[in-house]
Amino acid sequence: MTSSDETAFDESVAEGLRGQVGTWLDVGAAGAGRRVAIVAARFNGGITLRLLAGALRSLDEAGVARDDVTVAWAPGAFELPFVAKALARAGASDAIIALGAVIRGETGHYDFVAGQCAQGLQAVQLETGVPVVFGVLTTDTVAQALARSMDDEANKGREAALTALEMAALVRRTRRP
Repeated sequence: MTSSDETAFDESVAEGLRGQVGTWLDVGAAGAGRRVAIVAARFNGGITLRLLAGALRSLDEAGVARDDVTVAWAPGAFELPFVAKALARAGASDAIIALGAVIRGETGHYDFVAGQCAQGLQAVQLETGVPVVFGVLTTDTVAQALARSMDDEANKGREAALTALEMAALVRRTRRP
């Protein structure tokens, strides 16, 4: 969900710009033949399970075979980058989705965990060339995390899955002659 209509991607404007370049890489989120790994945090696991359900439903709808989906559980969000890196190095995934929830508390713990998780996941994709999608909620309250993990179109796990498929397709396309 975007913050306003002015920030939304306008397909008609994009189509108008498409003719102004030689190569236009906009590949969509088809899932057939894609291998996707999901690293999920057990801490705040009730939220993570809701995100995982959204991601799995989205992957299924996109045509990703169940046998092509791997789910690996980490203790918390701080550990997600390590597991993602192990999966990326194994070479069995076209994209990796990181799911979890870091909810602000009364201490500075939130700032360290959320920031290091995001930086670590970014480093994994840049080091390995495997797209790693940040599906970790960083919210101020449990209510906000619950709202972003509802069983609907706004589920951030669902959004992360679609992003992973699009990134896998885009990376594959850039590697082809």
